Amino acid sequence: MSRLLSVFCAFFFSFLPVTGALASNTMSPGVLTWGGDTEGGAPYMFHHADDIGELVGYEVEIVEAIAEQMGLSTRFVQNGWDNLIPGLERHLYDVSIDGLEITPEHSDVVDFSIPYYVTHLQIAVRRDNFDITDLESCKGRVVGTLKQSYSQYVLDSLEGVEVRTYADEINAYTDLVNGRLDATLFDAPIALYYGGPMREVKFVGPEIGRIEYGIAVRKGEEELLSQVNQAIMSLRDDGTIRFILERWNLWNSLSAEEFQDLGPVKATPDRYNRWIESHRPGATWKDTARRYVSFMPKLGRAAITTIEVSLAAMVLAVVLGLCLAIVRVFGPAPLAVLSTWYVEIIRGTPVLIQLFFIFYGLPNVGIKLDPFTAGVIGLGLNYAAYEAEIYRAGLMAVPAGQMEAALGLGMTRRESLRHVVVPQAVRMVLPPVTNDFISLLKDSSLVSVITLVDLTKAYGQIATTYYDYFGTGLIVAAIYFLLGYPFIRLARWTEAKLEASLIPDRVRRQRKSGLGMRLF
Repeated sequence: MSRLLSVFCAFFFSFLPVTGALASNTMSPGVLTWGGDTEGGAPYMFHHADDIGELVGYEVEIVEAIAEQMGLSTRFVQNGWDNLIPGLERHLYDVSIDGLEITPEHSDVVDFSIPYYVTHLQIAVRRDNFDITDLESCKGRVVGTLKQSYSQYVLDSLEGVEVRTYADEINAYTDLVNGRLDATLFDAPIALYYGGPMREVKFVGPEIGRIEYGIAVRKGEEELLSQVNQAIMSLRDDGTIRFILERWNLWNSLSAEEFQDLGPVKATPDRYNRWIESHRPGATWKDTARRYVSFMPKLGRAAITTIEVSLAAMVLAVVLGLCLAIVRVFGPAPLAVLSTWYVEIIRGTPVLIQLFFIFYGLPNVGIKLDPFTAGVIGLGLNYAAYEAEIYRAGLMAVPAGQMEAALGLGMTRRESLRHVVVPQAVRMVLPPVTNDFISLLKDSSLVSVITLVDLTKAYGQIATTYYDYFGTGLIVAAIYFLLGYPFIRLARWTEAKLEASLIPDRVRRQRKSGLGMRLF
């Protein structure tokens, strides 16, 4: 209840430029807060195959080593890969590390540390494809890559290539195997971990380009950037970063040249071998069942987030929607026009754009909301427009004589609305409002774009860790059904009660016997 109250307090105060910053993020002293996307998967950062609660990956080890050099502990913040830099500007974390390429476009927005890894692009095709041998032979073909990456820029610069972008690397390689793509172009670490284990996939062509990974820091934070650079230099000089890269089978000639470290191998690729072994097919049904059971705590926490966001957003939508409907039907002309325009504008723009605007856009004018509050307000404001139309239909369905009779009995216009018209309208629209909540429950999956880990986001994180979209998807679908089913029953119960109170017994008996359905 207190969390719900805080949401509505933040909603009302968020429109004041001074108090709108009440949800701004304050970094804890002694802690390096870093942002990344676990859905991006191996080898960058992902959940341990044997312990879904443990975060592993070569970049996890690097950022922890950097924090240790700086005398800090670490705290991870989940965010979508394409929102990592906006989230950094939003002050959600101190730094960001997740295979972020040091490019002129990125450097215009944030500062980058010196490189902690250097790699190249790699083309992959099906084993039965002998037509594509290099980048030039991709012309006239369908090629998949990671959205907003250097590889997308390379493909866009080639004429005649149909580029398809993906948020998750594994989906691109799956489409390649299934014949939906002719080739893929990804950073070499992605190709090694996702395309390499697939027997149907092979790598072709020479190494393409030079890609430098750096840690992103907000513009103007020179002291933090200097500390990060000093830590990376120390870790490069003492061989720590090379040791980490070799354990993940990522050390290459480009990194050796950058680090000026041409010495012999110092570590075995045990992390890589363990990852390959954990993804080898052939697990027994008992192992699979045990793995699914291990998902339950993470999915349970995500389900709680989903239901909390949905309930709070629906309360906001119902209250605001009713107010909009009353103003539109019974209010003065200027307010009625404003209500109409609100409904049309909100319904005419995607809810995803509205969420981005509230979470990433409003901080530019001093309004900073935490992810939960932003998600509730975004979904609530959007669904309020639809609820307003439902309530408007209910208000207009109440006979005009009801208002006239109430006024004739000496009630004021406000009392007539409160005690006579609105109760009848609410009673009639309860079934569609309940159905709208079920829709909102499913649309709550969109809040994952503003760093909330809801049920859909948790599904993506788990599925990319185990390459299991089928079994995990069935479990998540079942959880969504269990969350929504009580409200489905509530809607049917409400309809039955409404029918019992509004329809005479004789008519109901005729309907049950089928007589009421006969037209001739």
